[in-house]
Amino acid sequence: MLLAFDTSSAAVTVALATPAGEIVASSTTVDALRHGELLAPAIASALETAGAGARDLTGIAVGVGPGPFTGLRVGLVTARTMGEVLGIEVSGVCSLDILARQSSLTLPVAVATDARRKEIYWALYDGPAVDGSRRRLEGPAVDKPADVAHVLSGLPVIGRGAVLYGDVLGLPPAADAVAEYPSAEVLATGVATGTLVVVEPEPMYLRRPDVTLSAGPKSVL
Repeated sequence: MLLAFDTSSAAVTVALATPAGEIVASSTTVDALRHGELLAPAIASALETAGAGARDLTGIAVGVGPGPFTGLRVGLVTARTMGEVLGIEVSGVCSLDILARQSSLTLPVAVATDARRKEIYWALYDGPAVDGSRRRLEGPAVDKPADVAHVLSGLPVIGRGAVLYGDVLGLPPAADAVAEYPSAEVLATGVATGTLVVVEPEPMYLRRPDVTLSAGPKSVL
């Protein structure tokens, strides 16, 4: 069985799937301050619901961000530790790719998530292929919403960033509920069916546009 989870946003989302990608258990809890407390019980609950144990797992899929470091590291450390202990493969997936895959629109889309400090993580995607996969055309990047409004203009925007900064991005009022957070169900199905691009389970860090690189060690004299 494949265990999937993502902690790159304010949501802790977990899913368990068969090798064919059929979801047998899932949960999502939104609490930006309790990733460390919520993830392990959610995994245990998913396994219990499916009548399975940790030794029944054949793989782990984890969202690698971009996202705020505190929550992101909880998921990545958990995934890599479980993979090492159980001797199973750990597959990483860009969390923005997961959100793009969640869209049912047959058009190109943009994804924008909350990067805190009034910034967004964003990426652009092509329209869906026959299997539902989407090709990332640009990004991921991190910017102030106003600085990339012209880039996202005219595209449907998926993610928490669209909810928080829709007015700045010039988005029309959403007719339907916007998918705000990556879904572990979509992550599990996408990895099981090969419709999400797999990367190393390393955190996807992005340097903020207002951060300058160090010129070297400072003198202590």
